[in-house]
Amino acid sequence: MSMAPSSSSSSEPEVMIEMNMTPLIDVMLVLIIMLIITIPVQNHAINLNMPVNTPSKPTEPPQVFTIDIDFDGTTSWNGVALQRAELESKLQGVAATPNQPEVHIRPDKLAAYKSVAAVMASAQRLGVTKIGMVGNEQFLK
Repeated sequence: MSMAPSSSSSSEPEVMIEMNMTPLIDVMLVLIIMLIITIPVQNHAINLNMPVNTPSKPTEPPQVFTIDIDFDGTTSWNGVALQRAELESKLQGVAATPNQPEVHIRPDKLAAYKSVAAVMASAQRLGVTKIGMVGNEQFLK
């Protein structure tokens, strides 16, 4: 028994199985053109507010305070160990000055995260804006 198509009913037209793709392609082309027309033109320019005149260099280097955090959570201000209330009063004094000095936080490699986060949260809450982390090269290994 072979599976050859039967030619006994030649009077009936064969059913067309393939879909006519021409109308679908026309609709898709129209949609793509509409999409291209409605997309806004992108401007790749960056607006910068440049200074009008060049500022003079500061004659004195900025004042820097260093907060060290030891492995046991002990904090020290420029090498002098402080309690939490004393540290907050120092940070309040820094925040009160019009031209704030820089505050550098230097945590020990073994210091708990909560100790470092507490000092940073206190500084932020009190309004210290020039704060930075130093000594990060110890964490590379």
